[in-house]
Amino acid sequence: DYWARDLPIQKGLYNYDEIRIDYYRDANAMFEAFKKGLYEVNPEGDPAQWNKGYDFPALNQGRVVKETFNTGTPKGMSGFVFNTRRPIFKDIAVRRALAKLFDFGWVNTNLYYDAFDRAAGYFNDSELSSIGIPASDREKELLAPYPDAVVAEVMDGTYRPASSDSSGADRTVLREALSELQGAGYELKDGALVNTASGKPLAFEILVTTKEDERLALAYQRTLARIGIQASIRNVDASQYQLRRQTFDFDMIRNSWGASLSPGNEQSFRWSQEAADQDGSFNYPGASQPAIDAMIEAMLAARTRDEFVAAVRALDRVLVSGFYVVPLFYLPDQWMARWTTVEHPEQTSINGAKLETWWRVPE
Repeated sequence: DYWARDLPIQKGLYNYDEIRIDYYRDANAMFEAFKKGLYEVNPEGDPAQWNKGYDFPALNQGRVVKETFNTGTPKGMSGFVFNTRRPIFKDIAVRRALAKLFDFGWVNTNLYYDAFDRAAGYFNDSELSSIGIPASDREKELLAPYPDAVVAEVMDGTYRPASSDSSGADRTVLREALSELQGAGYELKDGALVNTASGKPLAFEILVTTKEDERLALAYQRTLARIGIQASIRNVDASQYQLRRQTFDFDMIRNSWGASLSPGNEQSFRWSQEAADQDGSFNYPGASQPAIDAMIEAMLAARTRDEFVAAVRALDRVLVSGFYVVPLFYLPDQWMARWTTVEHPEQTSINGAKLETWWRVPE
């Protein structure tokens, strides 16, 4: 007898009389439980599992179905993060060259069944993204006081992360990156890339805490080694990883920043100059640019949707131009598997599948 159950804003929502949530300490045990019907809805994010793991009797008999849902919300940025507080990553030319050396094509084909799309900006696959779109007059106006904050190809919408032939050893990309690093003051010496002035090798540590991140780091490490860059991988437990991440005690980590259609104050905690020096903030790369602060301020001050979109796109352009991460990838759609004892509306929201709109099929 919920008082608002018949109001228009609640129509079709919260149809269950009872919801039970079971917790599993092991992902394999959890999936086996789903296959046996011990729980009925399984969101899936593992491409290998989605492509190979759903061959079991209940699915073959039609009692379990796999479904893909489109979403209209931004796909955020997932990437290997350069800690620009470290001297080795202070030079944007070095970061830009290193970002080219992640072979997305090889990783996507060999590890993920070509399931992912390449991340490019921080609001991918939405109206807030600047990727593929020339800057509007309003964006140019916002960015005018900061003429060096956005590189030309990001401003005109032609920027894309480097693509390869998916071989894991694209010589064209390797030559381009090596040439850029030589322009930044490095040279190949006895098979190692070293700083011409100091003689120190271009070497850094990738900090990971999961097997998946370690696998990605190993793929990146192999490509880096082809031009003499020494990337070591250190796998630490979750508590140590969290401490080092909170205190910015790392060279490189993997991180994902989620996104919505209404970004707001949280962008300051992620990207502002103040957050760069604040332990525990989400400004892991140490981005510290007046242009970023100004774009966040413009976003928060916007009073129309057009002003808001322009400010967010301008922020996106500044972040992309800073080459703070090696862009990785995102799932373009939402994957869900369910037993047919549960149903959902034919049309889903812009956010994709929402369990609060689903219901149990009457027996």
